[in-house]
This record gives sequence, structure tokens and C-alpha cells, in this order.
Amino acid sequence: MTFSVTKYRYVSYAFSAVLIIGSCIALAGYGLKQGIEFTGGSLMALRFDERPSSPEVEQVLIDAVPDLGSVIIQPAGDKDIQIRLKALSEDEHQKASTGIKTKWPNVQELRFDAIGPVIGQELRAKSIQGLIIVLIAIMAYVAYAFRKVQAPVQSWKYGLITIFTAFHDTILPLGVFALLGHFAGVEIGTPFVAAILTILGYSITDTIVILDRVRENLGKVDGTFAHIIDISMRQSFLRSFNTSITTLLALVAIYLFGGASLHEFTLALIIGIATGTYSSLFIAAPLLLSVDKFSKRYARN
Repeated sequence: MTFSVTKYRYVSYAFSAVLIIGSCIALAGYGLKQGIEFTGGSLMALRFDERPSSPEVEQVLIDAVPDLGSVIIQPAGDKDIQIRLKALSEDEHQKASTGIKTKWPNVQELRFDAIGPVIGQELRAKSIQGLIIVLIAIMAYVAYAFRKVQAPVQSWKYGLITIFTAFHDTILPLGVFALLGHFAGVEIGTPFVAAILTILGYSITDTIVILDRVRENLGKVDGTFAHIIDISMRQSFLRSFNTSITTLLALVAIYLFGGASLHEFTLALIIGIATGTYSSLFIAAPLLLSVDKFSKRYARN
């Protein structure tokens, strides 16, 4: 017996609805914990001969600058530490450096960057604008690329479905990082924005491959629209699945062995590509059938 994605499409819809609603609740309830790139703050990178523990470094900084507030310390490589903290004045920076060097005389300060709140707000605004422009451009391109598609679904609806699956694949990483930010203190920065844009590109490419196979089969395969969609899915399944699995294996390896500085970027990609594979196979093509049935029902009424 051959599995039919169109027959069980409502199961896929229900599963995706639960994930999307959960992600929206997490975003509305907790929001994303933004890094200093967006909120303003300071970033200090240090190199030790023998790297101390994070709590030890944090205590030295708090002793040097008593009103330091929240401190986020991330190991990088074998000897380096990246410290994210509130915006420091030059006097506070010198006190922090002196405290560190008193405790560890051979330490090297590799960098110290201060990002003001105005710059952070500008980066945040430009990131949002970039995402909106990308989505509009993608929808226009897909509608143009499918302009010669045969009935029953118009070309612009292919673009609409592509945008929906892209939204599906990006809202889930956002929801997960909202939870991680609230419960584990994980911050997002510009690498996370880059990961979201990468997920958009990967998701849309995979979705277009599936939808394009449906478009090709409309003129070649006899049968109902549901039958054509199922045939197209069976023809595309292994290629999409194998491509995603090999990509995910590489990302998992980077996440496990690539160092803490890559965790935010690779984790977002892992979540996004996994959900993107699922949505391309079990959401995008079945939505064509649902859109067709809805359009016919609406036309009769």
C-alpha cells in the first residue's frame, strides 16, 4: 500500500498548527533575548595561557566593577573567552581589565567592542526590513516562475504557499530560541539573523523543487489533482530527504565540535532545515489540493 500525503494532509496540518501556535505563544510570552548587537553593550575577548572557569572570571569582573549586572561568558577555542556585558565606560573597562590582569598576568585582551543602543536599534530595524523585502521578492519570483502553470491552481497561489512554508520554517526556530532565551539565557545576535535568512533560502528552494515537480506532472500524468500530487511527492521524496539528511549531519557535527561561538548559528539551522524538510514534503504540496478544493467551493457559493 502506497502512502498518500494528500489523504493524511489534515494530520500534517494539525501537527504544524500545534507547532506554530506553540512558537507564537513562546514569542508573545517570553520574546527573544537579544544580544548586545541589538540592545547595546560591550564585548570583550580574552586569551589565557590556561583558560579559567567561567564562574571564576565572572567573580573577578564583579569584584572589579561592582555594578556590572548580567555577565555572559562563552568559551571559544582552547584558550579564549568571550565576555558579553552591559555597556562599559572607559573607566569601567580599565577597572575590568586591571582586575583580570591582576588575577591572570599573562592574559591578552584580543578585542573590546562597545555597541551603543542607537546602533543596536538600527541593526534590528534593518534586519526586519531585510526579511520583509526578501519575502516579497520571493513571492513575486515564484509567481513569475510558475506563470505558465496549467490549471487548477493559479501561479500566484504557488507563491503564496511558498511564503507560508517559509513562515512555517522560520517561526519554529524563533519559538525555540524564545524558550531557550527565557530558560537558558541564550541570546540572539547577527549570526541568528544570518541563520534565519539561510533557512528561508533552503526552505524555499526545497519547496520549489516539490511544487515544480507537480507543475511538470500536470501536463504528463492522467488522473485527479490529488493523484498527481501524490505521484510528484513519491518522485521527489528521496532526493529532498537525502539532501536534508546530509546537510543536517554536517550541521550536527559543527554544533558538537565547532565550538561555542557557532552554537547559536548551527542550532537555528538544524531546527529550520529539519522543519523545512517536513513542510516541503507534507505541507506545501498538500496545500495545493486544499487551495484548489477551497477555490472550487467558494466559486460554487
